[in-house]
Amino acid sequence: MNPPRTLRLTLLTSLAVLAPLVPFVPLGVAEAAPSGAISVVNPGFEQGTTGWTFTSGTGVATNAPRSGSKLAYLDEGTSKKVSQTLTATADGVVDLSAWVTTGGAGGKFLVRVNGSVVGSADLAGRAAYTRYTIPRVAVKNGDTVEISFQGGSGTSYINVDDIEATTSVVPAVEIANPGFEQGTTGWTFTSGAGIATNRPHGGTKLAYLDQTSAKKVTQTITATGAGMFDFSTWAATGGTGGKFLVRVNGSVVGSVDLPSRSTYSRHTVSRVSVKSGDKVEVGFEGGVSWVNVDDLSVSPAAPVDPTVTSSDPKIVAMFDWAKRKANSFVQLPGAIGPINVDEGHLAGTGSAPYGPSYWAGYANRSGYYTRDLAHQVGGASVLGLNAENKAMLRTHAASATAQHKYYPVWAFNFDNQNYLATDYRDPNFFVREVPAAFEVVEKANAAYRWSGDSAYVNDPVLWDYYKHATKEFIELHDSAKPNGIAEGAGSHIFAGAASYKEDGDLHVIEAGDGIGAQYQAFRALSDLAASKGDTTLSNTYKQKADDLKAYFNDTWAGSGNGADMVRAYTKEGEPVTGWGKEMSWIMLQKEITAPGARTDAYLDYVDTESQGSGRSRNIEAYTYLPDVFFTYDRNDTAWKWMKYVYDQRDVQHVNAAQGPNGDYPEVSYTLVSQTVEGLMGVRPDAPANSLSTLSRLPSGMGWLQVKDIKVGGNTFTLRHDGATSSKLTNTAGSASYTWEARFAGDHSTIKVDGVAQTKKTKVVNGKTYTYATVTVAPGQTATATVS
Repeated sequence: MNPPRTLRLTLLTSLAVLAPLVPFVPLGVAEAAPSGAISVVNPGFEQGTTGWTFTSGTGVATNAPRSGSKLAYLDEGTSKKVSQTLTATADGVVDLSAWVTTGGAGGKFLVRVNGSVVGSADLAGRAAYTRYTIPRVAVKNGDTVEISFQGGSGTSYINVDDIEATTSVVPAVEIANPGFEQGTTGWTFTSGAGIATNRPHGGTKLAYLDQTSAKKVTQTITATGAGMFDFSTWAATGGTGGKFLVRVNGSVVGSVDLPSRSTYSRHTVSRVSVKSGDKVEVGFEGGVSWVNVDDLSVSPAAPVDPTVTSSDPKIVAMFDWAKRKANSFVQLPGAIGPINVDEGHLAGTGSAPYGPSYWAGYANRSGYYTRDLAHQVGGASVLGLNAENKAMLRTHAASATAQHKYYPVWAFNFDNQNYLATDYRDPNFFVREVPAAFEVVEKANAAYRWSGDSAYVNDPVLWDYYKHATKEFIELHDSAKPNGIAEGAGSHIFAGAASYKEDGDLHVIEAGDGIGAQYQAFRALSDLAASKGDTTLSNTYKQKADDLKAYFNDTWAGSGNGADMVRAYTKEGEPVTGWGKEMSWIMLQKEITAPGARTDAYLDYVDTESQGSGRSRNIEAYTYLPDVFFTYDRNDTAWKWMKYVYDQRDVQHVNAAQGPNGDYPEVSYTLVSQTVEGLMGVRPDAPANSLSTLSRLPSGMGWLQVKDIKVGGNTFTLRHDGATSSKLTNTAGSASYTWEARFAGDHSTIKVDGVAQTKKTKVVNGKTYTYATVTVAPGQTATATVS
């Protein structure tokens, strides 16, 4: 049987850490603090040889620095060495990193403490600058620390620049040897349990348990701080009865019954609370047949833990599963994990301290993707993963350099620095897709509305990105069909695809999802500029959005209906019609199609085709459909697709290495957002201390309540009874919020807490809504009804 997913979460302190081939602005939220224990003298060699010792055949040059005007070089040969010896001025744990380019493999980056090597990295043969890190170097005040670079045979040359010492972020709870690559290290095994190599989930090794509950594998960790954590593992079994358990100070605090499944799937014990000094035991017990386990991980529990209750048990079970599954994909900041893991590099190419991030893409790769991140931001916001959203969005934004022609790099490792190597070769050859450039703008605005974090309008990296994406990016990619619409290259994804639909449509240069995403980016920048106080810019982009929508409906999309509507253009300028999957449904989701009979017919067309012979093979495609139909208040159809996605969670994904559909992260994250933003119709605006709601309950769902919806600094409980009654409680926080209680349709009366209000209506995306505006103070509850 072929082993599924291959990700390792092992502690690989001696492996090289590979970073982007093109440097970019450091990420503030994930950036480690400069070390107080060690300070590198002349780290960029701008003061020549000051602070450094050079052997013969080494020196300082100016020919190709990474930054500034100088670098250090080493000629070929093992005798070549550049080093600096420092005295630690305080106790601490430090990450030491350097940017290196070489003409061949064989060199080394080493760190010694009091003369003993405590970490080293083998330097690969790479012509572009690469960041290597030696993490977790423990020093005491007065220790002698040597940082050195050593030449090698066949290296031709080694260039070094920008050495840095930063304080390590050490998590309160870490599993030693989580992928069993160091054999039994850190673990205790009973008879009948051990280490095997026959069918690992990742890397080369796994732990196994023979049948019966007497077989056990355990590890005990002493927590070094307080917190709440999720513990996850990948397991495959020959039958039922196996268990994954977590104990704190000897008491079981959570357990999972492992199902009978011969292929690996992910299992989580959620929200384990620990205090400093607690003894945390992670363990497995055998069952009626063999049990294989691999690749454990620890996630920080989500800051927000919403709870759903309803007359419909399906949504209760769905949401509880989705929120816990989604949180299991969050990375633990400071944890040392592998980078550049993919199908061809099962153990990756090195290790690095992870930053605030979560899986957004294949779970058999060590990173996140622009497209998946964009679709997961809403669910992550509901769970309070605001630090992760900002760090990841900013990482993509910072990578959109002029050298990349303002495309954001498609995929990053979890350290928020290294480009995921399987998708990036060099600045002219990396995966890029037009809609992603615009979705970063749209989703940054969405994250801002949930979090209220002013960095989204004040951070110059983010702000510059918004402006470049909506101006220079379009100008640089609008030559084959000059019309103000960003184009793809019309060839392959490593040259720039026009659409998220990659299969069979790479020859198009403009696509419905691309133009739709551009429209939403214009709207988002208008909103962001208004929040920043730039009225002129806000008005400019509002007009650009309106003009683009008019152009799409009057010209771009042609005059046909259903299968005859234009959804793309070729390099020759020829229109493309028919079923387009992402090209078809995302242009509906982005609201660029004008409301009316034509859009209604296209919605019917999308629903029909998504169930027909041309339907997608990938579960992630279907995660968009609830969003599409909720956008147009087709609540029963949206709910149908939510149930479909949820019911497919245990089916094997088409990518066998990925595991079951439910272990594709987009599935759980979107079900979370589709419950709160879709069924409950929550539209947050934390910067304005406001939110609006709209019941989109499907037929047969009498009532639905979500407790602990956090918008900015306040937390709310919201309940809808059918389509005519909504109740909001401002349960926690210091601010009063303005609540716009919306109801679909033009109703004769609207009441708040039983008192009739002046009737108000508005039209949004072609639909009429009756609404009331209510101020809800902390601790207060308001109920709005229509009749």
